[in-house]
Amino acid sequence: MSATTPSRPGPPKAIATPCVMVCAVDGESGLCLGCFRTLKEIAGWRALSDAERATVMADLPSRRSQVDPAKLG
Repeated sequence: MSATTPSRPGPPKAIATPCVMVCAVDGESGLCLGCFRTLKEIAGWRALSDAERATVMADLPSRRSQVDPAKLG
């Protein structure tokens, strides 16, 4: 391939996600009981930058306390 020929793009880069395939939103906290994201965050996850996703993911462990432990099994 010469310097003037564009290289072929590879497969898309994988997007980091906290999803654990337990998709149930808690009505009281508004958080998913599997990953602790809001519906807005889940719906817009692909549109977020890597830095924005990293910020949300760093906040997720502290969100667990917003959910009634009885709902987490």
